Amino acid sequence: MSCDGLGIHLGDGQSVIPGPRLLADEVGDTVEVGDKAPDFTMLSDETKPVTLSKEIGQGPVVLSFYVFDFTNTCQGQLCALRDSLGHLQAMGAKVFGVSTDSHHSHRVFKEQNRLNYPLLSDWNRTVSRAYGVQYDRFGSIGLEGVAKRSVFVLDRSGVVRYKWVTEDPKIPPDPKKVLDEVKKLAV
Repeated sequence: MSCDGLGIHLGDGQSVIPGPRLLADEVGDTVEVGDKAPDFTMLSDETKPVTLSKEIGQGPVVLSFYVFDFTNTCQGQLCALRDSLGHLQAMGAKVFGVSTDSHHSHRVFKEQNRLNYPLLSDWNRTVSRAYGVQYDRFGSIGLEGVAKRSVFVLDRSGVVRYKWVTEDPKIPPDPKKVLDEVKKLAV
């Protein structure tokens, strides 16, 4: 394994991207229902690159953005998806949690909460910005670039069919509503 400043190179010729990248010039306004979801590649908790365009096609995709690993509301949000995953997968859906925490933090958080789907690291904060779900300043100390709690459900073409965003980080999404939206796309 080597590191040349452009990425981490594994011995088998593969490169691992150290942070998320957008695959086009997709940084812009808030993504709305009916828009094509911005494509991205982010590292998972397993240090594997995940590219959205490679994940769509077989069924709905749920992108569940959350504020931080190891916080109560975020834990509840992600555990609710964990508990619904059997139903979501039965409808052909793929689920991804997304925050600006590192993939190392995600790995431990996922293990502690027995999450059964990938957590993606928006370490460079480009994806949450592209989706329009990034706080300019968060909390009393004004952290910059933190993802807002939000959920996007994409159809098999990568078009946003459901969007939920809150400015209040203490309010979790309704997992039943997410399940209902996925159900509409699975039919």
